[in-house]
Amino acid sequence: MKLSAPAKVNLSLRVLRKRTDGYHDVESLMAPLSLCDTVEIDLHPGAENFSLTCSDLTLPSDASNLAIIAAREFSSATGVPVGGQIYLDKVIPHGAGLGGGSSDAAAVIRGLNVLTGLHLCSEKLEEIAAGVGSDVPFFIRGGAAWVRGRGERIEPCELPRQFFLVLIKPPFGVSTAWAYAAWANSKNGVDTPLSTVFGGVQWMNDLEVPVFRKFLLLPVLNQWLNEQPETCIARMAGSGSTVFAACSTPADAESLSVRATAYLGKTFKIFTASTIS
Repeated sequence: MKLSAPAKVNLSLRVLRKRTDGYHDVESLMAPLSLCDTVEIDLHPGAENFSLTCSDLTLPSDASNLAIIAAREFSSATGVPVGGQIYLDKVIPHGAGLGGGSSDAAAVIRGLNVLTGLHLCSEKLEEIAAGVGSDVPFFIRGGAAWVRGRGERIEPCELPRQFFLVLIKPPFGVSTAWAYAAWANSKNGVDTPLSTVFGGVQWMNDLEVPVFRKFLLLPVLNQWLNEQPETCIARMAGSGSTVFAACSTPADAESLSVRATAYLGKTFKIFTASTIS
């Protein structure tokens, strides 16, 4: 069974407080993107464990991979032993703030729900997904949503319009855990973030301040994007390291992508994508 696993972008990300369990309460408007991994699941009758292969050899393929964790969580929550082979065709870069690993994990849960014939409701699948990681429940239903709590409270919504993005991933990643810890330790961690309204959405990201202070290339990239004529708004994606520009049209996004590629060279990964509903 093959499934698409879309990337995501946080149009708005507020970090509200650190919880007693070590996670952070957030309030975020998230949207899936046309940029996707492909997840292939092959069940083997009688098997109770999965092996994993991945097109990106820099990613772990052992039990620490979120796709394997998701399969194990699904089996534990449903009482149905499952095993076989998972293959990940990776397009979404890791350490990018685009949710690729979480989306792969959600695709595994959705796929196993069909392959086992259980056909559990979305709410039950989101409960299983919450045991895998904070962003995983968002990817269960698909579509834009307000995400609250530590990521387990999902409120689907309609975006006021489609957004066309240019995503720039530099040749390094940012640890999500580090970014949230840096926010918590920052004296500006509770300040009201800078925000900009575009397309009926208030765009903001509380994690930009601490991440930009540490990774000095990112505010330079963000400023360069803001100076380009096609850019309507530029922001960091999630916890980084991707920065992105939102454009009014696909043609504007393509034009900006070509210029960014010429300007930055081959060590940067540059994608065009659009929000999907």
